[in-house]
Amino acid sequence: MKILLKKEIKSLGNIGDVVDVANGYARNYLLPKKLATVVTKGNIEQINLQILKNDEKRKEEIKTLQVLADEISNLSYTITVKTNKEGKLFGSVTANDIAKTLSDKGFKIDEKMVILETPIKKCDLYNVSVMLHPDVKAQCRVQIVSESETPVSPQQETSEAPSVNNSETGKD
Repeated sequence: MKILLKKEIKSLGNIGDVVDVANGYARNYLLPKKLATVVTKGNIEQINLQILKNDEKRKEEIKTLQVLADEISNLSYTITVKTNKEGKLFGSVTANDIAKTLSDKGFKIDEKMVILETPIKKCDLYNVSVMLHPDVKAQCRVQIVSESETPVSPQQETSEAPSVNNSETGKD
């Protein structure tokens, strides 16, 4: 049976495609769920008008998301984490952490939108991609810093060590 798709179906085709499917698949699934319609000249014209409207909406959405991408790209974000003395993180910074930071700044970002090849495990400045739409991508700068901004110097460690030993010996 030849039908006209009203919605995109991955296994069949895009909106406006005329496809040949089994009669039962068309009658029992596609037509009742309004995913497709019977092929007629009027239905084809109606679908073509719908495609034009969808293209206009998509262009407007892309313009809006491009403005949002520029805003995200122009800002720098800081994430504070716990680290050891060498600056290595206890754990890692993931896409979820970056998405939460962006959401705290007022952007509606989901962790699936943040693209990280591997979780971040060191304090440094990173460029992170945020996929707002298949056609719109933002690059943001994320600075990972330690909670203890000033690392403990070796002199401070040695001066603190005798006071700890005196308290352990029981001297008052």
